[in-house]
Amino acid sequence: MEKLNIQRLKSSLQYLESKQRELKRNSESQNRSIESIIKYLKKDIIDQFKLANYDIYINQEVKNTELFIDSVQKIIESNS
Repeated sequence: MEKLNIQRLKSSLQYLESKQRELKRNSESQNRSIESIIKYLKKDIIDQFKLANYDIYINQEVKNTELFIDSVQKIIESNS
């Protein structure tokens, strides 16, 4: 993975992490929209950076955001 893509992936991951933290601290009424954003972000990150080429299980990990974040961090570390 190119350095520029790694930097962009890091930024995308940081944004996803911030939304995950926001989801944890917000009230129930606001959670649906944040959950939708998180779901969209994860799918976009996979597609945009072609993460299935780096981790064959990444599509299965989409359901669990914490596991997804860990997997993306491992991909970043191994390609830095």
